[in-house]
Amino acid sequence: MKIIMLGAPGAGKGTQAKQIADKYEIPHISTGDIFRSNIKEGTELGKKAKTYMDQGLLVPDELVCDLVVDRIQQDDCANGFVLDGFPRTIPQAEALTDALKKIGTAMDFAIDIDVPDEAIITRMAGRRACIHCGATYHIVNIPPKKEGICDRCGNEIVLRDDDKPETVKKRLEVYHEQTKPLIDYYKEHGILKSVDGTQPMNQVFDAIVEILGA
Repeated sequence: MKIIMLGAPGAGKGTQAKQIADKYEIPHISTGDIFRSNIKEGTELGKKAKTYMDQGLLVPDELVCDLVVDRIQQDDCANGFVLDGFPRTIPQAEALTDALKKIGTAMDFAIDIDVPDEAIITRMAGRRACIHCGATYHIVNIPPKKEGICDRCGNEIVLRDDDKPETVKKRLEVYHEQTKPLIDYYKEHGILKSVDGTQPMNQVFDAIVEILGA
C-alpha cells in the first residue's frame, strides 16, 4: 500500500500520515527525516544534499527524488509506505512516477485532505507553543489548564510567527500555486481520493481507512 498525503499546510496530513503508518505498520516517510538520516550517515546522496543546504539553497527535484526512491526501496517498505511532504510540485511528481516505473511499481493512493483556506487560517491562529519547552496547544482543541500558561513547565505560551494569519495566507498562496496542481495530476492518474478535513480528526481517519479498504 503506497500512499501520498496531499493537503494545504495545517490540513492535518502529518497527523493522519502517522496514524496510517501505525495502523498498517508501514513507514511514515517525510523528506525532512530522509535528509537528516542521509546527512547523519554520510551517504553519497546525503553529502550531495548537504552541499545545497549549507548554501541555503533548495535541494534540486532530481536529488530529492533519488533520496525518496532510495528510502522506499529499503526492507521496511516492502508492504508499502506513506509519503508526507513529497511530492510538492508537478516536476517532483513526474520524477517520482518515472523513478517508480523504472523499479516496476507505482503509487496506489493520493489522499487529499481538503480544508478551505478560511478554516485553515482560523485553525492555525488557535495554535500556541511554549517558548521554553516546545509543548504545543490549541486554544479550542487542546487548551492549557491555565490560559496562556504551559501545563508542562509553567512558562508562557505564544502564537508562533509561522501560525500568524498573514504568514499562513502566504504559505497558502505558495500551496495553491505549486502544490494544488498535484490534485489534478493524481486525478488524471486515477489514484486521487479526497477527504473532508473539516471533520474531527478521528472521523477524517475513519474516512481514510474506508478509502484504503482495510
